[in-house]
Amino acid sequence: MDALNLYQQYFPAECTVNGILRRAVKVMLTVESGSGQICYKAAVNFFRHEDDEDFCIQCDGYFEQILYQNKGRRSKKREAEYLGKIREYADALAAAQNGTILWEQTL
Repeated sequence: MDALNLYQQYFPAECTVNGILRRAVKVMLTVESGSGQICYKAAVNFFRHEDDEDFCIQCDGYFEQILYQNKGRRSKKREAEYLGKIREYADALAAAQNGTILWEQTL
């Protein structure tokens, strides 16, 4: 399947994953398509962010939610709907890990 990032942005955050405090998060909306199948996912990836230059992403802080998976093609209408709700999806994923995203700032 071909994967495409529709949205990705970095924000300050707080979440403890595997006993390690993470201070930042990468928020993503992705689409995968191929063989007549389409899959949209919202995802967050919490990482340490020890200083302003630290964007080393760890794979153990990655959490995702499948928003839509079915036969079909990409849909501009569906993508606009998911982009409009990306903060809701990311907040729910963060809350499930007892984390918070500080949306007012970007990294």
